[in-house]
Amino acid sequence: MTDSAPPPTERSTERSAARSAETRDVMMAAAERLYAQHGLAAVSNRQICEASGQGNVAAVGYHFGSKSGLVRAIMRRNAEAIEDVRERMLDEMDVEEAASAGPEVRDWVACLVRPVTAYLDSLGVPSWHARFSAFVMTDPVLRALVTDEALVREPLQRTLRGLGRCLDFLPAEVRAERGRMARLLITHTCAEQERTLAEGTGAPPPSWDATATALTDALTGLLLAPPTPSPSPASSGALRQSPHP
Repeated sequence: MTDSAPPPTERSTERSAARSAETRDVMMAAAERLYAQHGLAAVSNRQICEASGQGNVAAVGYHFGSKSGLVRAIMRRNAEAIEDVRERMLDEMDVEEAASAGPEVRDWVACLVRPVTAYLDSLGVPSWHARFSAFVMTDPVLRALVTDEALVREPLQRTLRGLGRCLDFLPAEVRAERGRMARLLITHTCAEQERTLAEGTGAPPPSWDATATALTDALTGLLLAPPTPSPSPASSGALRQSPHP
């Protein structure tokens, strides 16, 4: 005996939900492209609605609540795909750790970088997410919202904890400062690589894999560099009081 078909009202609800999800996807794709091309402040909700074929200029508010909600939805959708790649890398590292002394700084840095570049590579040319992310990271409010949401994802948390254990010889304030530098370097290097690939002018750019290697090299050196010792208060005072020659 077969199950009976869902009632008409249930089928109608399912079709409505599917249409709404499709509309959201189209709007997010249009918004990401426009934001990447022109910046967040220069793009209006009306432009996004027009670019995504929505006759109702209030569609952004209806589907996402606000511009901030739209930006967060775009970042969340991409972040989920990136974290899937990161989780697979971590699983591979767990297997390798059982047969070795354990991951080193470079391994953890690669786990920060390569999921991002692998995902961007999978998007093809042109893609927009790296340049969109760069604009988001220059907005203090949106950066805080997106960063707070990203930091609760377990694969990223595991990566940061592992990296932190390898860098526990550095003062906490130095680790924090270099972490901010690392985030900026990853974000803006990927944005520049994406732009170069999209424009297709000049010498062929490096592959995403080569970009990941270069970023991993640079960030490993940045994180492991010995910090310059701070001058003691006594020596600073002596310098201020010493007479000029």
